Amino acid sequence: MSGQILVIESERTGRRKPESLVRLKQAARKLFIERGYDATRPQDIAREAGLGHGTFYLHYPDKRACFLAFVEEARLELDKHVQMRRAADASLEQHIASTLNALYEYADSHPGVMRAAFADGRLIDAEGMDVQPLLMKWGAEWAQMVRDDGRVRGNAEIAGQAIAGALHLAGWESHRSGRSRDELVKNLTAFVVRALGAD
Repeated sequence: MSGQILVIESERTGRRKPESLVRLKQAARKLFIERGYDATRPQDIAREAGLGHGTFYLHYPDKRACFLAFVEEARLELDKHVQMRRAADASLEQHIASTLNALYEYADSHPGVMRAAFADGRLIDAEGMDVQPLLMKWGAEWAQMVRDDGRVRGNAEIAGQAIAGALHLAGWESHRSGRSRDELVKNLTAFVVRALGAD
Protein backbone atom coordinates (compact mmCIF):
# COMPACT_ATOMS: atom_id res chain seq x y z
CA MET A 1 0.00 0.00 0.00
CA SER A 2 2.74 2.49 0.95
CA GLY A 3 4.57 1.65 -2.32
CA GLN A 4 1.40 2.49 -4.24
CA ILE A 5 1.14 5.85 -2.43
CA LEU A 6 4.78 6.65 -3.33
CA VAL A 7 4.13 5.87 -7.00
CA ILE A 8 1.02 8.10 -7.04
CA GLU A 9 2.90 10.91 -5.24
CA SER A 10 5.82 10.57 -7.69
CA GLU A 11 3.42 10.81 -10.64
CA ARG A 12 1.84 13.95 -9.17
CA THR A 13 5.26 15.54 -8.58
CA GLY A 14 6.31 14.65 -12.14
CA ARG A 15 3.22 16.35 -13.52
CA ARG A 16 3.70 19.43 -11.38
CA LYS A 17 7.36 20.04 -12.31
CA PRO A 18 6.76 21.18 -15.90
CA GLU A 19 3.78 23.25 -14.73
CA SER A 20 5.80 24.96 -12.01
CA LEU A 21 8.60 25.69 -14.51
CA VAL A 22 6.11 27.34 -16.88
CA ARG A 23 4.76 29.46 -14.02
CA LEU A 24 8.26 30.44 -12.93
CA LYS A 25 9.21 31.43 -16.49
CA GLN A 26 6.10 33.59 -16.83
CA ALA A 27 6.74 35.25 -13.45
CA ALA A 28 10.43 35.80 -14.20
CA ARG A 29 9.61 37.35 -17.58
CA LYS A 30 7.11 39.73 -15.97
CA LEU A 31 9.42 40.80 -13.14
CA PHE A 32 12.61 41.10 -15.18
CA ILE A 33 10.74 43.37 -17.62
CA GLU A 34 9.08 45.46 -14.89
CA ARG A 35 11.95 45.69 -12.39
CA GLY A 36 15.09 44.68 -14.23
CA TYR A 37 17.69 42.12 -13.20
CA ASP A 38 19.08 43.77 -10.08
CA ALA A 39 15.72 44.51 -8.41
CA THR A 40 14.29 41.01 -8.96
CA ARG A 41 14.99 38.32 -6.37
CA PRO A 42 14.35 34.55 -6.66
CA GLN A 43 11.78 34.72 -3.85
CA ASP A 44 9.93 37.48 -5.77
CA ILE A 45 9.74 35.23 -8.82
CA ALA A 46 8.48 32.28 -6.78
CA ARG A 47 5.89 34.47 -5.02
CA GLU A 48 4.70 35.95 -8.34
CA ALA A 49 4.34 32.40 -9.68
CA GLY A 50 2.32 31.37 -6.61
CA LEU A 51 4.96 28.83 -5.59
CA GLY A 52 7.16 28.23 -2.59
CA HIS A 53 10.62 29.81 -2.55
CA GLY A 54 12.29 26.38 -2.67
CA THR A 55 10.52 25.53 -5.94
CA PHE A 56 12.62 28.16 -7.71
CA TYR A 57 15.76 26.18 -6.87
CA LEU A 58 14.29 22.95 -8.23
CA HIS A 59 14.52 24.55 -11.68
CA TYR A 60 17.33 27.12 -11.48
CA PRO A 61 20.56 27.12 -9.46
CA ASP A 62 20.38 30.92 -9.04
CA LYS A 63 18.86 34.15 -10.35
CA ARG A 64 21.59 34.51 -12.98
CA ALA A 65 20.66 31.18 -14.58
CA CYS A 66 16.98 32.15 -14.56
CA PHE A 67 17.72 35.50 -16.21
CA LEU A 68 19.97 33.97 -18.87
CA ALA A 69 17.23 31.44 -19.66
CA PHE A 70 14.77 34.32 -20.02
CA VAL A 71 17.16 36.23 -22.30
CA GLU A 72 17.74 33.18 -24.50
CA GLU A 73 14.00 32.53 -24.78
CA ALA A 74 13.41 36.20 -25.71
CA ARG A 75 16.15 36.01 -28.36
CA LEU A 76 14.70 32.88 -29.92
CA GLU A 77 11.21 34.39 -29.91
CA LEU A 78 12.34 37.66 -31.51
CA ASP A 79 14.61 35.93 -34.03
CA LYS A 80 11.78 33.61 -35.10
CA HIS A 81 9.43 36.59 -35.46
CA VAL A 82 11.91 38.42 -37.71
CA GLN A 83 12.86 35.34 -39.77
CA MET A 84 9.20 34.56 -40.49
CA ARG A 85 8.76 37.99 -42.06
CA ARG A 86 11.76 37.77 -44.39
CA ALA A 87 11.11 36.46 -47.88
CA ALA A 88 13.87 34.21 -49.21
CA ASP A 89 13.99 35.89 -52.64
CA ALA A 90 13.73 39.49 -51.36
CA SER A 91 16.16 42.24 -52.32
CA LEU A 92 18.47 43.87 -49.78
CA GLU A 93 16.08 46.83 -49.57
CA GLN A 94 13.12 44.51 -48.93
CA HIS A 95 15.06 42.65 -46.22
CA ILE A 96 15.83 45.91 -44.45
CA ALA A 97 12.22 47.09 -44.62
CA SER A 98 10.77 43.74 -43.49
CA THR A 99 13.23 43.53 -40.59
CA LEU A 100 12.34 47.02 -39.38
CA ASN A 101 8.63 46.28 -39.61
CA ALA A 102 9.12 42.99 -37.76
CA LEU A 103 11.04 44.73 -34.95
CA TYR A 104 8.24 47.27 -34.62
CA GLU A 105 5.55 44.57 -34.51
CA TYR A 106 7.45 42.60 -31.90
CA ALA A 107 8.09 45.66 -29.72
CA ASP A 108 4.40 46.57 -29.86
CA SER A 109 3.12 43.10 -29.01
CA HIS A 110 5.83 42.24 -26.42
CA PRO A 111 6.54 45.45 -24.48
CA GLY A 112 9.90 45.37 -22.72
CA VAL A 113 10.98 41.98 -24.03
CA MET A 114 13.08 43.35 -26.88
CA ARG A 115 15.44 45.04 -24.42
CA ALA A 116 16.05 41.64 -22.82
CA ALA A 117 16.49 39.95 -26.19
CA PHE A 118 19.35 42.31 -26.96
CA ALA A 119 20.93 42.08 -23.50
CA ASP A 120 24.51 40.88 -23.56
CA GLY A 121 24.51 37.84 -21.29
CA ARG A 122 28.23 38.28 -20.68
CA LEU A 123 27.43 41.32 -18.53
CA ILE A 124 25.48 39.08 -16.14
CA ASP A 125 27.46 35.87 -16.45
CA ALA A 126 30.66 36.20 -14.46
CA GLU A 127 31.60 32.64 -15.43
CA GLY A 128 31.80 33.63 -19.09
CA MET A 129 29.07 31.95 -21.09
CA ASP A 130 29.89 31.26 -24.71
CA VAL A 131 26.76 32.63 -26.36
CA GLN A 132 26.73 34.87 -29.40
CA PRO A 133 24.66 38.03 -28.77
CA LEU A 134 21.63 38.31 -31.05
CA LEU A 135 22.95 41.45 -32.78
CA MET A 136 26.18 39.64 -33.73
CA LYS A 137 24.17 36.69 -35.07
CA TRP A 138 22.04 39.05 -37.14
CA GLY A 139 25.17 40.90 -38.26
CA ALA A 140 26.54 37.66 -39.69
CA GLU A 141 23.24 37.05 -41.50
CA TRP A 142 23.28 40.57 -42.92
CA ALA A 143 26.89 40.05 -44.05
CA GLN A 144 25.76 37.02 -46.04
CA MET A 145 22.87 39.01 -47.55
CA VAL A 146 25.32 41.78 -48.50
CA ARG A 147 27.60 39.23 -50.20
CA ASP A 148 24.62 37.62 -51.98
CA ASP A 149 23.36 41.03 -53.13
CA GLY A 150 26.52 41.52 -55.19
CA ARG A 151 26.17 45.28 -55.64
CA VAL A 152 27.81 46.18 -52.35
CA ARG A 153 31.40 47.39 -52.15
CA GLY A 154 33.64 46.89 -49.11
CA ASN A 155 33.92 44.41 -46.26
CA ALA A 156 30.71 42.37 -45.95
CA GLU A 157 31.31 41.41 -42.30
CA ILE A 158 31.68 45.01 -41.15
CA ALA A 159 28.72 46.06 -43.31
CA GLY A 160 26.59 43.27 -41.83
CA GLN A 161 27.30 44.30 -38.24
CA ALA A 162 26.71 47.96 -39.13
CA ILE A 163 23.32 47.16 -40.65
CA ALA A 164 22.25 45.09 -37.64
CA GLY A 165 23.31 47.82 -35.23
CA ALA A 166 21.73 50.63 -37.25
CA LEU A 167 18.40 48.84 -37.60
CA HIS A 168 18.29 47.99 -33.91
CA LEU A 169 19.22 51.44 -32.63
CA ALA A 170 17.19 53.46 -35.12
CA GLY A 171 14.19 51.18 -34.72
CA TRP A 172 14.39 51.35 -30.93
CA GLU A 173 14.73 55.14 -30.86
CA SER A 174 11.95 55.70 -33.35
CA HIS A 175 9.62 53.34 -31.50
CA ARG A 176 10.42 55.01 -28.17
CA SER A 177 9.83 58.50 -29.53
CA GLY A 178 6.65 57.56 -31.43
CA ARG A 179 7.92 58.56 -34.86
CA SER A 180 6.21 57.30 -38.01
CA ARG A 181 7.07 53.72 -38.91
CA ASP A 182 6.65 54.23 -42.62
CA GLU A 183 8.96 57.25 -42.55
CA LEU A 184 11.61 55.37 -40.56
CA VAL A 185 11.48 52.30 -42.82
CA LYS A 186 11.73 54.40 -45.98
CA ASN A 187 14.51 56.71 -44.73
CA LEU A 188 16.65 54.11 -43.00
CA THR A 189 16.39 51.69 -45.92
CA ALA A 190 17.53 54.43 -48.33
CA PHE A 191 20.33 55.48 -45.98
CA VAL A 192 21.73 51.96 -45.50
CA VAL A 193 21.58 51.10 -49.19
CA ARG A 194 23.28 54.39 -50.12
CA ALA A 195 25.95 53.91 -47.43
CA LEU A 196 26.75 50.45 -48.73
CA GLY A 197 27.15 51.76 -52.25
CA ALA A 198 24.33 49.55 -53.48
CA ASP A 199 22.73 52.00 -55.88
